[in-house]
Amino acid sequence: MSVSILDFIAGGLLQLGWLEMLLYLLVVTQITIFTVTLYLHRSQAHRGVDFHPLLAHFFRFWSWLTTSMLTREWTAIHRKHHAKCETEDDPHSPMIKGIGMVFWRGGDLYREARLDRACIEQYGKGCPDDAVERHLYSRFPDLGVQLLLLISFVLFGAKGVAVWAIQMAWIPFWAAGVINGLGHWWGYRNFETTDTATNLTPWAVWIGGEELHNNHHAFPSSARFAMRRFEFDIGWAAIRVLAALRLAKVLRVAPRLNLRPNIQTPDTETLKALVAHRFQAMTDYQRNVLKPALCDEAAAAGAKLRALLPRKLRRGIADDGRWLKPDAREQLRVWVASKPRIQTLVEHRNRLAEVLESRGHDATEKLKRLQAWCAEAEASGVRALQDYAARLRGYALLPA
Repeated sequence: MSVSILDFIAGGLLQLGWLEMLLYLLVVTQITIFTVTLYLHRSQAHRGVDFHPLLAHFFRFWSWLTTSMLTREWTAIHRKHHAKCETEDDPHSPMIKGIGMVFWRGGDLYREARLDRACIEQYGKGCPDDAVERHLYSRFPDLGVQLLLLISFVLFGAKGVAVWAIQMAWIPFWAAGVINGLGHWWGYRNFETTDTATNLTPWAVWIGGEELHNNHHAFPSSARFAMRRFEFDIGWAAIRVLAALRLAKVLRVAPRLNLRPNIQTPDTETLKALVAHRFQAMTDYQRNVLKPALCDEAAAAGAKLRALLPRKLRRGIADDGRWLKPDAREQLRVWVASKPRIQTLVEHRNRLAEVLESRGHDATEKLKRLQAWCAEAEASGVRALQDYAARLRGYALLPA
């Protein structure tokens, strides 16, 4: 069937309708999201999963074709984000650069970061460096999206150009803007990590599981992001399907926590579990020790908790106001100092954090410090603290 010039300009060779074009858009953008979350993120940046060489190269090609992002550059920038999270050296922290900048100009921040060749060299080790990478992808990084524009126009005409434009905006908006921006600014937290990472929602199939950002920061090398029963990680579902087809091999997933009853003193099993689940331990402390104590303070004052202490300051107690502005941090410090029971619990929490995060001690010394902390908690006379220490002693890892 011949196609007139005007028909060709409007609909290209295929002459698809808008509904068919929408279906095409949904498919290709989902492939792009999978390329980012499965290959660039979980495989290359964190080594949580390996893919069959043919599939891995398809992901590399698709990333070049649809985003102009190179494997080594994306990997390096993301690794630096984890290494320097929420500092001046973080390529895209809303705490430092502002939520407006990261949300609306996340793509610009990525392009700025890729110019730092020392960073790419330092953090991009282990990424593909074959002839195709050197002579095509790295040498002509923008050729892929230009080629995609030509293909889109030839196949779909003006409709294809419109779809191409949406494709070009898809990753900058959802990944660079929403995940990097809102994922460190708004949402819920399963784990009290040492950064501001949040889970945006328990499910968002159009962004590949990346919505579970707090879970990822708690267990960066895990190929599975979902950690609670109501959370669904479509990226992990895709990995399971690919593994069944022998196209993927899972290397790491977050270890599962077991609680042993009647453990009288922390042992090596306790320590191993705490090394893996230190953020879970701090989350348990916040929820089972500090939060009930805050509620008791409010009840004693005849007020509701939000009236006793604004939510911003309550959240700040979890990390000593690390992310609060100086005046709010000082306000929190003064309030805690005026509440002896809360101050005692905060001091115990800080000492526990020092034990869990210490890296200059061998395992034997670290275990002794943990045992001493549990003994102090038992002698504190605070029931919630004693119960927490009993729970902590029983930490262990479930067999893989």
